[in-house]
Amino acid sequence: MTIQPDAITPATPADLTIDDVRAAAARIEGAVVRTPMMHSITLSQITGAEIWLKFENLQFTAAYKERGALNALLHLTDEQKRRGVIAASAGNHSQGLSYHGTRLGVPVTIVMPRTTPTVKVMQTESVGGNVVLEGETFDDAAAHARELEVERGLTFVHPFDDPLIAAGQGTVALEMLDVKPALDCLVTPIGGGGLISGMATVARALNPDIEMVGVQAELFPSMYAAIKGTDPACGGDTLAEGIAVKRPGAFTAQVIKDRVDDIMLVDEPSLEKAVALLLQIEKTVVEGAGAAGLAAVLANTDRFVGKTIGLVLCGGNIDTRLLANVLLRDLARQGRLARLRVTLQDRPGALFKVMRLFDEHNVNIIEIYHQRIFTTLPAKGLITDIECEARDAAQVERLVAALKKARYAVQVVELN
Repeated sequence: MTIQPDAITPATPADLTIDDVRAAAARIEGAVVRTPMMHSITLSQITGAEIWLKFENLQFTAAYKERGALNALLHLTDEQKRRGVIAASAGNHSQGLSYHGTRLGVPVTIVMPRTTPTVKVMQTESVGGNVVLEGETFDDAAAHARELEVERGLTFVHPFDDPLIAAGQGTVALEMLDVKPALDCLVTPIGGGGLISGMATVARALNPDIEMVGVQAELFPSMYAAIKGTDPACGGDTLAEGIAVKRPGAFTAQVIKDRVDDIMLVDEPSLEKAVALLLQIEKTVVEGAGAAGLAAVLANTDRFVGKTIGLVLCGGNIDTRLLANVLLRDLARQGRLARLRVTLQDRPGALFKVMRLFDEHNVNIIEIYHQRIFTTLPAKGLITDIECEARDAAQVERLVAALKKARYAVQVVELN
């Protein structure tokens, strides 16, 4: 957070201590939700580890970002409060800052990338933030925010690269270790690094043996590359847009290098699976970034088996249409939804005969698509795509075998 001129000495890891986090906890107490931390029996069975979940998606704005934002706001001078603050955010920082800024009477301007999910724009505006859409990435939005900071005399509140922000976020770990002191490992999403910097500071002070593992989306491995000393290729449509940061924090990178043991990368199918599992098993809505920790554990069970692991479900702001797509794609990967492409002759009763096989195998038909024109088949041929629902992949396989036995050309359309 830039609440003083940029010429001040850059922050170092020494500027973030357990005492700073404890002070932040006292400062924000009663104004943020002390979210539940619960043991997941089913996820523990699936992963072979003891999984404890911290439900930060149950904050008022559905994300942990409120903690750091409020801690920063409470450090403003009266003049800074009067003029107002500005931030760049993919969504959750903006909502936390807007909500608490409005509550404290501080005007808040938020610059968001144009790619930000509509739900996050609407929710930011609903809690009092003035949203400006600019650029395609967080970095574009941040550059524009710094221009407006100077033009309007506002105070820039950084979403992650500041000790006050990181101290506020670190209160998550204080609460987790208060509930479950004997954690072996904390697996935490990394975007710019504010959350894991604060949490690692707490863990190192209270129990140096706790393993700190960060997780980034494979499409945006910026902090991973910064720590490893490589040049990252960042870009793409990740489900975890909340941690899709091309340029990580300079301060947080120092803290992470000093206090975090490892950083892992997760691919998009793993993120989708984790989001779907949390809804199906825990009955809780989590965005892609919030599911990154679970995604890493699911994709690397051998690494975590037998350990007691704390996971932060750091945000729940996911677009409902996107969530629906994720759930349907997960059903497809499980084989419970399938699309079969069958080649038929264009004659009466041809489709009916195929339908009889679906009925015999008790596979439910959802949609049927005919294609007669844009095909390389002869004029009397047609392609039929049949979307169907089954108990599991084995049931679909038996149906496909029956279709082939009946001399139909059939293929399962794979999900990319």
